[in-house]
Amino acid sequence: MIPCNVAGPLGVLHLPRLWLKVSLEARGKLAAGYPGIGGGYDSMVIAGLGLSADAVRAYVTASKPTYGQFEAWIKAQPGAKLDRNSIHRLNTAILNYHHAEDLSKGIRAATGYKEDGSVTSSACELNALDDWQAFHAAELA
Repeated sequence: MIPCNVAGPLGVLHLPRLWLKVSLEARGKLAAGYPGIGGGYDSMVIAGLGLSADAVRAYVTASKPTYGQFEAWIKAQPGAKLDRNSIHRLNTAILNYHHAEDLSKGIRAATGYKEDGSVTSSACELNALDDWQAFHAAELA
């Protein structure tokens, strides 16, 4: 998976990951139980850009765009919030988002990290650890 803290040319963190998740879901290739558009970063990015989740899902499902085509589609959406300040606020919110402590503890435990402060509750960090653990279990173990 593409980490949450990666941006494409528009400069929007998590947008490449969102595109990948929705694209995989549209093709029936997303891991069981994993949403193409979830309530966390996915919804933050869609709302922060002034988009509709239904429109994003419909476009990606019907058009199967490359990442560049996805960004071009976003630019063409009426009311899309792509000004520097909007993107900065969105990226700051993404980088400062932390999972609830129970979820954080569960991910740390599942990925073999102790409760010693070495891994914070940063959602970007925990999501990456969770992805790598799931990938290892599915493809490498």
